[in-house]
Amino acid sequence: MASKLFVFGSVNGQLRSAFSKLATLHAKNDFSFAIVTGNLFTETQDDDELNAFMSGGITIACPTYFTVGTIALPPRVVEKIESDEEIAPNLHYLGKRSVTKTSEGVRIVALGGLVDLNIVAGQSKDQHTPFHTEDDAKALRGANNADVLLTTMWPSEIWRNSSKAKELTFNSSTAPSSQTIAELCATLQPRYHFATSPGDFCFEREPFFPEPNEEEKDKGLALTRFISLAPWANAAKAKSMYAFTINPPPKKRTADQAEFSRFANPNADNKKSRRQRRERPPPPGPERCFFCLSNPNLPVHMIASVGDDAYLATSKGPLSSADTFRPQGLDFPGHVIITPLTHAPSLGATAMSGKDEVNKTFVEMTRFRKSLQTMVATRSKRKLGAVTWEINRARGIHVHWQFMPVPAELIAKGIVEIGFKVLAKDLKMGEFVTKEFGVADEIEGDYLRVWIWAEEDSEDGAEGVGVLGKSLLLRFDEGIRFDLQFPRKVMAKLLGLEERTIWQDIGQTEDEEKADVAAFRAGFKDWDFTLQS
Repeated sequence: MASKLFVFGSVNGQLRSAFSKLATLHAKNDFSFAIVTGNLFTETQDDDELNAFMSGGITIACPTYFTVGTIALPPRVVEKIESDEEIAPNLHYLGKRSVTKTSEGVRIVALGGLVDLNIVAGQSKDQHTPFHTEDDAKALRGANNADVLLTTMWPSEIWRNSSKAKELTFNSSTAPSSQTIAELCATLQPRYHFATSPGDFCFEREPFFPEPNEEEKDKGLALTRFISLAPWANAAKAKSMYAFTINPPPKKRTADQAEFSRFANPNADNKKSRRQRRERPPPPGPERCFFCLSNPNLPVHMIASVGDDAYLATSKGPLSSADTFRPQGLDFPGHVIITPLTHAPSLGATAMSGKDEVNKTFVEMTRFRKSLQTMVATRSKRKLGAVTWEINRARGIHVHWQFMPVPAELIAKGIVEIGFKVLAKDLKMGEFVTKEFGVADEIEGDYLRVWIWAEEDSEDGAEGVGVLGKSLLLRFDEGIRFDLQFPRKVMAKLLGLEERTIWQDIGQTEDEEKADVAAFRAGFKDWDFTLQS
């Protein structure tokens, strides 16, 4: 479904006038959400206006997203951010470095602040100062694609080969620009790239085609529009607002497939749906959740692939090592986490944004799981199968699946299934039942579900003839003290890796983690559907 977006240039603290204008335009156009580029606040922010804004005295008519610009955020705003509290109704801080997927399916990648070249390595640990490191920009390349890229700085040489650059009223070569931002744009190939204007002017570059790498030359080119809006209510009366309609495309787009139009075919004017969007806007993702891409402490170097609704990352303190499955053809641990982009404790309609969101997420997570299964089976010549598990608890933080290779022989002999059932019985955790999990299924209460899978050779030597495996479900309630490490303990016993049962004891260095994820990406490349057209 098409989404209608509204974008501001730097508001610079003029909150009442800017959001009054948004309210007027939203009443006529029913925007899905709005974005503020650059600085929402100013260094000399009026206290009375800020009080009214944060208390809801200034109406924010639709969900509005912003990041940090060139100046520091007001201390009171920072306090709200650090406390994980709402800054103002309908206002959402993206964080300085984040990947956000809205309920409409629009992917926003944000990198706020100016680059600090004095920091030669590492990523920002805070989410509100107006500076970022080059590693922050490099880390976001793992997002793979974006509908909207939001940065404070311009990509270096964005004005090159643009006839509109001649109209600029300043020396473009002195604009706050960054080569790492240019490389980020080239990697993500966003449909729209918004950045802060360094003066009272708007620079809307002609659409361009980022140069593809060798592997992408036969997949078509993605069209990007770069727009730098002038500040709100600027003296030059330069363009400071922008609105457009964006249609969800496939991940790889050819130029003639991209669809762009301003105010085209608006959604039906449904007051109820508009009210629901204001009452339950999508959160940008808690900064302290270690499964959310917006968390500044997330080890993004372990992210292997990012899809539309879920992403893959190698496991912290993996149960298996790079040598565990080397005899079967894997030169990486193979312990992988499949995580939804949406921050939710479970794959349930109540926890997520409705049944459609659950189904889309479940489908993509399943697609990742099946791709991983096929990868390990193919690379091992069917000597390896896989086990995937999910722990669902009402008090959980962010639902995810863990994927582990396992010798197919253990699956064929029923040893994996027995291992889960026997340990559950020994620990008095209940009994597993066999159950197939469909897309539309929603399991009530707390549970552990397990997928056991392997391919089976036929007796006459034919290839790829059958599949072994089962899906198991273990329900438990608050009366059961469920051990979150239970599935890992089962797998450790099955694989003879009891000394690696506790993930904190593994103690990998960052270089070792980077080596593992690089080897995994190379091994998974042929089955990674996010890289395919």
